[in-house]
Amino acid sequence: MTMLGSTRSRIVAGAAGAVLIGGGIAAALLLGGEEGPHAVPPAREAPADEVLYFLMADRFANGDPTNDDGGLGADPLVSGLDPTDAGFYQGGDLAGVEERLDYLEGLGVTGIWVSPPFTNKPVQLEDSSAGYHGYWITDFTSIDPHLGGTEALESLVEAAHARGIKVFLDIITNHTADVIGYAEGDRMPYIGTDAVPYVDADGNAFDDRAAAADGTFPAVGASSFPYDPVLAAGEEDAKSPGWLNDVTMYHNRGNTTFTGEDSQYGDFFGLDDLWTENPAVVEGMTALYSDWIDAGIDGYRVDTVRHVDDGFWEEFLPGVLGAAADKGAEDFFVFGEVYDGSRAATSRYTTEVGFQAVLDFPFQGAARAFASGKGNASDLAAFYAADDWFTDADSSAAQLPTFLGNHDMGRFGGMLLEDNPGADDDELLARDLLAHSLLLLGRGNPIVYYGDEQGLTGDGGDKAARQPMFGTSIPEYVDDELIGSDATLADPVYDTAQPLYAWIAELAAVTEATPALRSGAQVTRLAEDGRGVYAFSRLDRDERVETVVALNSDDEPRTVAVPTWSRGTLTLLAGDGDATVETDDAGVATVTVPAYGTVVYQAGSGIVERDEAPAVTLEAGWDGDAGDEVDPGRLPVRASVEGDGYAEVSFWARAEGGAWEHLGTDDAAPFQVYDVVTGLAPGAAVEYQAVVSDGVGHESTSEPVTAAVPEPTVAIADPLAGGTVGVEATVVAAVAPARADTSVTISRRVAGGDWTEVGTDTTAPAYVATDDLADVEVGAEVQYKATVTQGGVSVESVIVAARAGGAKGAGQPSVPGSFNELVGCAEWWQPDCEEVAMTFDDAAAAWTLTVDLPAGSHEYKIAIDGSWDENYGAGGVGDGPNMVLELDAPATVTFLYDPLTHEATAEAS
Repeated sequence: MTMLGSTRSRIVAGAAGAVLIGGGIAAALLLGGEEGPHAVPPAREAPADEVLYFLMADRFANGDPTNDDGGLGADPLVSGLDPTDAGFYQGGDLAGVEERLDYLEGLGVTGIWVSPPFTNKPVQLEDSSAGYHGYWITDFTSIDPHLGGTEALESLVEAAHARGIKVFLDIITNHTADVIGYAEGDRMPYIGTDAVPYVDADGNAFDDRAAAADGTFPAVGASSFPYDPVLAAGEEDAKSPGWLNDVTMYHNRGNTTFTGEDSQYGDFFGLDDLWTENPAVVEGMTALYSDWIDAGIDGYRVDTVRHVDDGFWEEFLPGVLGAAADKGAEDFFVFGEVYDGSRAATSRYTTEVGFQAVLDFPFQGAARAFASGKGNASDLAAFYAADDWFTDADSSAAQLPTFLGNHDMGRFGGMLLEDNPGADDDELLARDLLAHSLLLLGRGNPIVYYGDEQGLTGDGGDKAARQPMFGTSIPEYVDDELIGSDATLADPVYDTAQPLYAWIAELAAVTEATPALRSGAQVTRLAEDGRGVYAFSRLDRDERVETVVALNSDDEPRTVAVPTWSRGTLTLLAGDGDATVETDDAGVATVTVPAYGTVVYQAGSGIVERDEAPAVTLEAGWDGDAGDEVDPGRLPVRASVEGDGYAEVSFWARAEGGAWEHLGTDDAAPFQVYDVVTGLAPGAAVEYQAVVSDGVGHESTSEPVTAAVPEPTVAIADPLAGGTVGVEATVVAAVAPARADTSVTISRRVAGGDWTEVGTDTTAPAYVATDDLADVEVGAEVQYKATVTQGGVSVESVIVAARAGGAKGAGQPSVPGSFNELVGCAEWWQPDCEEVAMTFDDAAAAWTLTVDLPAGSHEYKIAIDGSWDENYGAGGVGDGPNMVLELDAPATVTFLYDPLTHEATAEAS
């Protein structure tokens, strides 16, 4: 059987001391030398009992007004300080956080997550904004003087630790501030690795990822890139540590569009994108963040994880966590940001790549739907049933940091306003309290976004969700509605009597005193169709006392029958409900939950234990219910356990000729894992077995079952069906999973003719071929398909049909003009602004863009592929004069562009 290399984390049975292999980062687990499948406790290696508070240091509290300008003077375009502009520094600092530790401790916070505190480029003039957020770092070795400098961080850590509060820093490895420019122009469009590969110092092309993987990364120079990187005079030493000033440490491929290959290789709006495939960058970043552990911090939240290659994380994470262990920080916790709502997409970073946890973006969507009344209570049951995407030998969904809103997507209060435009303040407050109940009482490490406990809302994401809590005059902040309060942000808002603050504090105290609510198993008990009650049990496997939580998304009280493992009296711990309820002989408790309310009950004695080991049966493969997501790089393994008592199912696997490996242990039905099989060839046989335990000595083992590793999937990602392609058509195929031996052949046929091969590509992450269509008639249908081969298995994609567009007809046109900022662009005449990108209209055989414009005179041109390199003006003339649109009144305007004549028109309605 072909082995293709694996990063999965497993315990191998029968090894001396049981060695943990692959991409996981927990320490080796001792299993007493047992042979073959056996019971293993559920993974709780990383913290699963924190209450985190995410704050933006510039916006939470101002403890030292003398550092507001960072020592750079009064000019906002130099210092970045302008309290009248939401895009500039407001004056908050780490001393302010330290001054407010009483406030945070009273809220029940056990950990503070601080936005990136490192020294930033104060202002990026091209963005008309300042580095208040912390994501434009120039000096990774010091704390920004706007925040008080390195001594302020050390003081905060010491003061927080004295109260038992941890401190986590937001860090960035993907990019630095925008310092590097290109000789060809700043912020250029992206150039792919297939179109222009990297070359070494001698001019030989090479695949950077393959070279990094096999240890042959060559010497490179400034001419190794598709663009010529340059530093402006005076910025040669702008960054620290010094190696960051070497322009060859960056990708230098132009701006990302956040899709496909350029999502990991492109600059974020000009930010210098680090060449994370380069071993020198890996070594430098690992050393840098290993050094900061000496400040006494307790962990990192890692920014933009999915925009960095897996190979970087597979070196960086063990390096930093190993350094933490060497420095005595045994519980150091690193969690990543993977901005995606898919379980398959987010879970691979813990099960394959090696993170201890990732931010639970899927939870955010589920919680919003439930609390806003837009989803069914039963949807929560389905959501939690899919937690097992995260179950592996050293981690689980129990340690995922959960949240309701943040600095990028916006505040949860603002989402409630958007979802319930007619709701009064009482309803909005009740829904907000309900959402925080789910956040605090459900599995995971809950994160409160600063100010949410004061009912802050805002008008959207980014700057609109980054209000100062210490008073402001900025109109778009002052006019914000606060949920549960008559206050405004014109004054400081740190009210400990605010209903949201009080409720979060109460729930945090209850969870602190209740082991089951901190890291216990979570088992769904009841989920009503439509708006209504979702109820679940939490159980600590050592204490074995059940806690029952019921939440109601309906606008009327609901009385429901909730099954439990307990008998007798359950006592109210939190919420507005009966002080006690009794179970019947079958363990069913009748509970009344107020409208938009929450009740928490705890049993007076331990659960009813099983008398004997339950029977367990097993099935594997995607033939069963796949749910909403399928990942061909994983194999689902499902266990059916007899009875409904508490159970833990340990899943084991072995490939042909291999040892048994522990996949993970699930402690809540449905019992399942999603085995990572990217290291095995498609079609390979894998044998599975499960051991069920009640945790107190009763165990039984299933019969083994065998499943085959799924075939990969392949699809034409570009062109889109019905799209237009030019004389040199770039055809891109997407493959899942992208194994090391992947080869993709792209073929095409014209007007029903024979298939001809366009090209073959073996380089990840995108598989590309360039098709010469010079001899194809304009308007003719061109069909493409891709064939992927892995481990001797070949799979064909679905055929995609496009239209030949003629010379220069393939590029993506946009409409840069004097109106761009009016429709959401960052600047006037911005060719790479998404808001003015055109779409192709098949019926009109033209590209179109429709926008609303005010009265006045507006000038515009057509630009191709987000750049001025190819542009058309009046009469379709290349580099021609601006076109002018006169509007006597506000109007909806549709721009049309003909890719064959290059002429553009504008129609107002």
